Amino acid sequence: MALTDIIKTKVDEKILFVLHRHSFTFLSVVLLFLILFIIPIALYFMITSIFPHVLDSTNTYTITILAVSVYYLSTYVFFYAAFIDFYLDMWMITDDRIIDVEQHSLFHREITELELFRIQDVTTQVQGVLPTLLNYGKVTVKTASNNMGVVFHDVPNPNHIRNQLIQLAEQDRKKHGISD
Repeated sequence: MALTDIIKTKVDEKILFVLHRHSFTFLSVVLLFLILFIIPIALYFMITSIFPHVLDSTNTYTITILAVSVYYLSTYVFFYAAFIDFYLDMWMITDDRIIDVEQHSLFHREITELELFRIQDVTTQVQGVLPTLLNYGKVTVKTASNNMGVVFHDVPNPNHIRNQLIQLAEQDRKKHGISD
């Protein structure tokens, strides 16, 4: 899916940044998937060592294969849904606005747009050892409106993004003839 399928840019608008969550934040889902993948294999060896003839019956064997197949299919669907949520969450910064594309589930997407000249405050938060070492965190963009704002979750180089947003907001205010 191309970005132009999701967002229509304005005339003379340039996409400056396309931000995604830091790839390290998906590692916990991958580790959980691997653990869930190994559980039936470990259970098989444990059960066959304790009860060696438990799977000799055709009915027991068939039910076991069916149950394990449903389990693995469910695990793959869980992983796929988590990957889609991770990969399709994105924030696009153009020279005129911020576009927040949030994928909440397989069939639920929310898109928010924020004009750069409306930005009042940009805050970064890097909390924890790994985010500090890997340089990722949260960037919160606030406007004068109570209900309007954008949060960039777990993005790489949050301080650089903050500085760029402040600079772009100042340039956009000058372009629209708005003074601080």
